Amino acid sequence: MAQRAVASAASSSRPRSRARHARRLYGGGTPWPTIAALCAALNRVTPSIGVRVGEASAVGEAQGAGAGLALLDALDEKTIATHQPYWAVRAHLAAMLGDTHGARRARERAIGLTEDPAIRAYRLARVAT
Repeated sequence: MAQRAVASAASSSRPRSRARHARRLYGGGTPWPTIAALCAALNRVTPSIGVRVGEASAVGEAQGAGAGLALLDALDEKTIATHQPYWAVRAHLAAMLGDTHGARRARERAIGLTEDPAIRAYRLARVAT
């Protein structure tokens, strides 16, 4: 059933998806509600921490940071403890809400979990600005 939902979403949105990408290219914005719906469908077929974090990010952009953070808060603490993208998304959503303390804590955690030197440098530069 869930596989059919993803296949249906993919096949029916393909032409619209191309149009959305073209609009984005020319300043039309990102279709966050569509991305959130596709992540939710993917999560039903192949649940994973990466898909759940991606869904939380998209929901945060589409419905507000509070909604995205609620999805992050529902994740298992053991699973997210060392998952760097979780902390990066949490920092972004907390900053959107104006929670500078929460954003800083999550950003520092994301930096601490980053193994790639280029990504670490990027994250450190963002903290400095």
